[in-house]
Amino acid sequence: MVFALAGNQNSGKTTLFNALTGSNRHVGNFPGVTVDRMSGSVRGVKDANVVDLPGIYSLRPYTQEEIVARDFILNEKPDGIINIVDATNIERNLYLTLQLLELRVPTVIALNMMDEVRAAGGTVDIAKLSAALGVPVVPIAAAKGEGVSELIDRAVETAREKRKPAVWDFCAADSPVHRCVHAIVHLIQDHADRDALPSRFCAAKLIEGDAEMANRLGLDENERELIGHCVAELESETGLDAIAALAESRYRFIESVVAAAVVKRGDSPAHTRSLTIDRVLTGKYTAFPAFIAIMCLVFWLTFNVIGSALSDWLGAGIDALTAAVDTWLSATGINPVVHSLLIDGVFAGVGSVLSFLPVVVTLFFFLSILEDTGYMARIAFVMDRPLRKLGLSGRSFVPMLIGFGCTVPAIMASRTVSSDRDRKMTILLTPFMSCSAKIPIYAVFTAAFFPGRGALVMTCLYSAGILLAILSALVLKSTAFRGQPVPFVMELPNYRLPSVKSVALLLWDKAKDFLQRAFTIIFAATIIIWFLQSFDYRLNVVADSADSLLAYVGRFIAPVFVPMGFADWRVATALISGFSAKEAVVSTLSVLLGTGMSELSGALGVLFTTRSAVSFLVFTLLYTPCVAAVATLRRELGSRLATLGVVAAQCAVAWVAAYAVYLIGGLFV
Repeated sequence: MVFALAGNQNSGKTTLFNALTGSNRHVGNFPGVTVDRMSGSVRGVKDANVVDLPGIYSLRPYTQEEIVARDFILNEKPDGIINIVDATNIERNLYLTLQLLELRVPTVIALNMMDEVRAAGGTVDIAKLSAALGVPVVPIAAAKGEGVSELIDRAVETAREKRKPAVWDFCAADSPVHRCVHAIVHLIQDHADRDALPSRFCAAKLIEGDAEMANRLGLDENERELIGHCVAELESETGLDAIAALAESRYRFIESVVAAAVVKRGDSPAHTRSLTIDRVLTGKYTAFPAFIAIMCLVFWLTFNVIGSALSDWLGAGIDALTAAVDTWLSATGINPVVHSLLIDGVFAGVGSVLSFLPVVVTLFFFLSILEDTGYMARIAFVMDRPLRKLGLSGRSFVPMLIGFGCTVPAIMASRTVSSDRDRKMTILLTPFMSCSAKIPIYAVFTAAFFPGRGALVMTCLYSAGILLAILSALVLKSTAFRGQPVPFVMELPNYRLPSVKSVALLLWDKAKDFLQRAFTIIFAATIIIWFLQSFDYRLNVVADSADSLLAYVGRFIAPVFVPMGFADWRVATALISGFSAKEAVVSTLSVLLGTGMSELSGALGVLFTTRSAVSFLVFTLLYTPCVAAVATLRRELGSRLATLGVVAAQCAVAWVAAYAVYLIGGLFV
């Protein structure tokens, strides 16, 4: 059996998915966490899977999320639907429920957050609600695991018995909407039956002007005209456009159901607390200062206090292990080439990157706290107005925010952006957000040239990326992407205490991803760099790396970087290796300079001055992201030529910005 898990954003859908499957799936409070569907086996039930669909507010194919959800249910025909409904905001959630019931698929409603309803002194008459909707309703509190077992039992029972919803007509009898829907159902019945589609659902989509549904049903020109006449008559009688008339009809039904089955005593303590906090965090004059203060605090704790201290300890441990292995290899008289491979290649390269694991984990710890509390959703809300001036909507801020972690999921998260124009613009701007893979580069250069000022340097670099993204957005808005962004609608969830499990799972995912990169991409890049550095073109071992294959390649490219103050071939080589993974820049410099992590910062003085180091940091901030990000960019844009153009533009912007910084730096030196 296959169950589709469907619901609004921020209704606890992914939390329920984890409870149903025991999945190590991260729970988020903002749109974009669930971009594609995710599946898992239902615990305690043999041969039963649940598919976590993106959070949506309706089944109109307006956003990529709605298309993914609708197409899965219509095309893959799950055995049942588990519709999660936020009991604290039941009116808004039931709008999607009515559309799901029109699909005529066995459905069970999971009435989530009932603990918050009870805390506010409210009640829900489950029997009345179930009778009014014609499907089983199970009260649950997914975060606490309450009612999940009963939900599984009812969902399996409903699916096995193929028990379809008993109620699917929500229009008032003899209303204009009722007449219009039934006239269209009569017209398309044969088409819908042929394709095994629910006729009422199809009729509703046609009233909403869904051209894709009309094409899918194979309607001829005459039938389309008749439908147009029905819709025109509906609009004439109601004085509303067809979509608004249909929505009004649904909400009248919802209001009658809620009036009979739901008793509200007042706002929940969580909602009252959220309103109080939002007076500061989303206030007209306090939102931006609060956001800047919070992010500066996060950077200070990460790069100057907690993360840097843990990184120093781990780096010292790796250096001690490297020294011990070096001594042991020398004592055993192992082949000098193998000795060099292990110490100068593997330990110097991979070890230098591993030492930054605590910094990455610490940064994501604070970001996950902000996300789980519900603050990330507020940031997107606050950023909507300024982003609209740049030609984007607040929804675009979510992928950009994810870009501070990794560019790959950030580009994929752009699918949540409604219009094609806004989505492509978001994709082009996301790489300006500095991903976590660049943290090792920043940390090494900060320690070498700006000791004790880590938080300030990091803040300046991240701010520079954001500033250049803003300037690029203004250029794109006036040239290739003229027009206005689509309206942005978003629910602000209540503030909640972070889930220890959720935070721990996110940290584990990020640490695992970092370690996998360290022992796959970076390991391979390190070995290649070591080989090219150790041999000449006749494959003879070189005594000086300046005579190696790597030096030859680096010298060929190095002139490009002369205007920016770092013309050494070793720097050019490190930037090339950064195309595989940005962490490889540090590992390559470590291998080429023949130093461990603790000595690398001191050794950089051979290659850079303070002025050229700043120029180098700006270049690494802006130049093309890793190969994986470029491949994702190619998939999302659907064009090799466009992807090559974006890569070339990113490198050009990085070169110009770094050169400008170097010139400006000359005025102060």
